[in-house]
Amino acid sequence: MNDAYAAAGVDTHAGDLAVELMKRAVSATHNNLVVGGFGGFAGMMDVSFLKNYNKPLLATSTDGVGTKVAIAQAIDKHDTIGQDLVGMVVDDIVVVGAKSLFMTDYIACGKVVPERIADIVRGIAQACGSVGVALIGGETAEHPGLLHADEYDVAGAATGVVDEHKLLGPHKVEIGDVVLGMQSSGLHSNGYSLVRKIVTDAGLDYRDQVAEFAGRSLGEVLLEPTRLYTGVLNELLESQLGDSVHAMSHITGGGIAANLARVLPKGMSLDIDRSTWSPHEVFRVLGSWGKFGLQSVEGTWNLGLGQALVVSAGAATEIAAKLTALGIHTWQLGVIQGQPEDLSNYVQGAKGVDGGAVRLVGDYKQ
Repeated sequence: MNDAYAAAGVDTHAGDLAVELMKRAVSATHNNLVVGGFGGFAGMMDVSFLKNYNKPLLATSTDGVGTKVAIAQAIDKHDTIGQDLVGMVVDDIVVVGAKSLFMTDYIACGKVVPERIADIVRGIAQACGSVGVALIGGETAEHPGLLHADEYDVAGAATGVVDEHKLLGPHKVEIGDVVLGMQSSGLHSNGYSLVRKIVTDAGLDYRDQVAEFAGRSLGEVLLEPTRLYTGVLNELLESQLGDSVHAMSHITGGGIAANLARVLPKGMSLDIDRSTWSPHEVFRVLGSWGKFGLQSVEGTWNLGLGQALVVSAGAATEIAAKLTALGIHTWQLGVIQGQPEDLSNYVQGAKGVDGGAVRLVGDYKQ
């Protein structure tokens, strides 16, 4: 052990033990394209197959899990945060039609507790493995004095590839296209600052057994892992129905209307019919505790809508059936139209994108 470093609060031995505990799970994600195995200074992948692409475009995304980690820390449960991280990253990449190839992760913590770090990384590795993504690198950094001993944060980045002619986006969207919604597993990884405020104001503890959630602990309900869409969407894109998919949107920070407006071309609009789905119980319970209606948080929570697809009208029914059969309930949200004369009730573009106009209409199904 480095005695001088240990005196400063950094335990390199604990870091080595954490690496040993996670090694098997990480190595299990490696396919025959991964070069160099586990533990190198840089992760490497053989991409000779890109020579078969007409014009390969690399796609990349990076993200974290946000303040959801505070709930994991509060109940000392760390085996699901990894899936949240993977979902936040790779499900952004599939939006452009790209297939994620590999991912790396970064964990900053106040103190390396090997079993805790291994739980987090095993969760990342298992999620990567379930969607065919290699976890080829990572870093765990101990930051005593900056973070408390039980505090940590996670981040990750992934790289994917798409052939230019298969690139999805506003350039493919047409008036008359149908917009499909894919069901979320719950809150996913956005809006947790509001969640935590509601819980604090209600005087609740994350370990409390909550009657509204059939006696499950509040923390377990709020840690429901983010649904992974990449696997089934890659399968869809690689099928004969793939050319009927024109655009996608990952419903994350910014909410429903803003994220869909980003992937529609300027001059087109969408009315999302709220009556086509019933938001999960977790949203209704949190709303009742916070004393607000669901429509007031459409820009914060996904409300049961995790991913959306813009598809050809003639293929919409078949695509919805295929995705539902693959395990994710999918339904019609609305139809792409031209730009209305009055845009006052619409969200138009978002995140610096001057895109289409989207609004939600009607009332949610009970």
